[in-house]
Amino acid sequence: MYDNSENLKLFCLEGVKDISAPGSSVIFRSLENLALHQRITNIYKTCDSIESLEESLSALLYADRNFKDYEILYLVFEGEGNAIVLDDYYYSLGEIAEFFEGKLSGKILHFANTKLLDLDEEEAQYFLDVTGARAVSGYNKKVPVLSSIIDNEFFGLCQQYDDVVEIVEELYARHYALCSTMGFTLYY
Repeated sequence: MYDNSENLKLFCLEGVKDISAPGSSVIFRSLENLALHQRITNIYKTCDSIESLEESLSALLYADRNFKDYEILYLVFEGEGNAIVLDDYYYSLGEIAEFFEGKLSGKILHFANTKLLDLDEEEAQYFLDVTGARAVSGYNKKVPVLSSIIDNEFFGLCQQYDDVVEIVEELYARHYALCSTMGFTLYY
């Protein structure tokens, strides 16, 4: 079991069409629910270009003194293959790994199902080795439903358990049909 005397902390970065356009994100509302009902502290930011993505990640890595406290980085981006798409630019997971080189020690990087996570073992191991991440997770099947419900369950289990294998086993035990349909996967 995980020592949850302190709340789990999560940083969410969502790719949007235009950060200056007014609108309410489904993910933002889901994160509010996560904070209220599971007491998971989270920060939410949006980006609409590679520049704003890099600015947000740089601010997180170099300016946020509490970055070490975030256990989960939750990325909500469109994507194809092994790349996220932002402002019609494809940003590969290899590039993301190099950006985070050695900076994700002990952290879980989780992708919403807006970007399918379809890595072979070698790619997954490269990502984990370069970033130092504890695990990378997401979904490998395309379904017409946003993953935020199962994401929140996953985050709740991350607050309860320390072992990533236990987390995945418990998630599948509670939501087998949904996890199988969406292809929830975790590399560690």
